[in-house]
Amino acid sequence: MPVFAYRGLAASGRSVAGVIDADSPRTARGKLRELGIFPTDLSETARAATTERPSVSWLPTLRRKIPAPELALLTRQLSTLLSAGVQLVDALGTLGDQTTRPHVKRMLSQVRERVREGSSLADAMALHPEIFSDLYVGMVRVGEAAGALEAVLDRLADYSEKQSEFVSKVRGALTYPVIMITAGFLIMGFLVTYVIPQVATIFQQQHAALPLMTRVLIRLANFLSADWLVLVIGLTALVAGVMFALSTARGRRFYDTWILRTPYLGRTLTKIICARFARTLATLLESGVQLIPALTAVRRVVSNTLLGEAIEQSRDSIREGHGMGHTLQRSGLFPSLMIEMIKVGERSGELEQMLQRVADNYEREVDSSLAQLTTLLGPFMTILMGGVILVMMLSILQPIFQLNQMMQ
Repeated sequence: MPVFAYRGLAASGRSVAGVIDADSPRTARGKLRELGIFPTDLSETARAATTERPSVSWLPTLRRKIPAPELALLTRQLSTLLSAGVQLVDALGTLGDQTTRPHVKRMLSQVRERVREGSSLADAMALHPEIFSDLYVGMVRVGEAAGALEAVLDRLADYSEKQSEFVSKVRGALTYPVIMITAGFLIMGFLVTYVIPQVATIFQQQHAALPLMTRVLIRLANFLSADWLVLVIGLTALVAGVMFALSTARGRRFYDTWILRTPYLGRTLTKIICARFARTLATLLESGVQLIPALTAVRRVVSNTLLGEAIEQSRDSIREGHGMGHTLQRSGLFPSLMIEMIKVGERSGELEQMLQRVADNYEREVDSSLAQLTTLLGPFMTILMGGVILVMMLSILQPIFQLNQMMQ
């Protein structure tokens, strides 16, 4: 359905602007008058995007995504408005008026129109999977069914904020090593492709013998300058091959098995996945979702194949009357602390609280591990890059000193 951007005057006389769904401009004007708005300007904004979507569907999807912190804020504001007694349609309209992102404004307008026409909020949000995940829509649906939409939205906002903060910490810990590696490669590339060939030219003119280290670097520089296209094609083929392998079930399973067995990295990754699993499952259970449907939804947020299969097995085991903790323990993949906490929660009937504690504990451990990793990687990367650049500089300076002695 087309979306129309409008400007107009409300019944109070103040200027308003927004977007509205309608089949035609005439229908849009009629809807606006029903809302007490006299339109002064009306223009269609969504038809072009709709017609272009089939050919390059992934491009609009990337543009329409909302950053996790902004989605958490939007969810919190909607919960606050509903808790204050504002009707859902009016609350969605208020959020649409205050946002500055055109695609968010358009999305909220479409959700608002669906709700105004009698659709549930969850069904209206489900039409925008690029913004609202299955987990998000499922929790909203449960909140509407239980009559506790405000509380569920609050939990969703808490969950989104914690997940966003957690991901930001992980990315922040990896930023410094990436910058160091990139800077080191740029410096080495400049020395190999520009400085060393200049030195080689001087020695060739003097018919002087070059040191072994310098000759190796010159051959490397000649290869990069003459066969760079072959190197680029080879690296592209390698990356494409790895991506294709990871897209297959066998390749993905091999990668997930290897990374879990990697010292330090495997333990840290397991803690990250366990924290996300426990936080998501606790949020769903606190929102009123039953355990088996909750495990089905949580499976989608577990990226590792082996851990995901263990969760699926626990879901099937629960159907047969067994406990989740016992099934996860049999897999041998989850930490013993998490298993014991889940068992205690199942026995005491406080599984949600135990899962929240598990998530808090592992998030703290991951924060500590990442801090230690960053502390160690800084000096290590500095020494490594410094050593490589020192070797290259000696390869350049050594023949220059020899040439100076020959001239004397």
